[in-house]
Amino acid sequence: MKLTSKNIVDTQKIAQILVEKILNTEANKSAVVVALEGELGAGKTVLVKGIAKALGIKAHITSPTFVLLKQYKMPSKAKSLKSKVIKVAGLRPSALDLRQLIHIDAYRLKDYQALVAIGVKEIISDPKNIVLIEWSERVKPILPSKKIKVHIDHVGENERRIEIK
Repeated sequence: MKLTSKNIVDTQKIAQILVEKILNTEANKSAVVVALEGELGAGKTVLVKGIAKALGIKAHITSPTFVLLKQYKMPSKAKSLKSKVIKVAGLRPSALDLRQLIHIDAYRLKDYQALVAIGVKEIISDPKNIVLIEWSERVKPILPSKKIKVHIDHVGENERRIEIK
């Protein structure tokens, strides 16, 4: 799916579409992983903020470039959102089991080893997690084969092309 964003509001709408895709992901034995790619300033963190907002997470979202990883608990509002989406879209009830959003930024990494050291394998293996990984191409060996890939390209000063696979 290829979409165009001309501003932050458009990106938030695309994030809502992505959340519906995440919630519609078939129950799995591992986390739902979203691999985010795009050059500096493309809008990866803006999209992450939109995803968190769509899930009802109220925390101030910033890129974890220096700490590598940030965790956000799913609020009760997210559970009611999931329940509502499940009823409307006929999604699997396992979407209600999601507990946390994990935001990883691999920009400063040479390879995936630093993430292994902080327990990323366990994080990715937990089916109750949604894991968003910025600069995912830098840690490709640890990514599961079943993932949602999002690539963001600059089209103009404020315009972005967002491809979701």
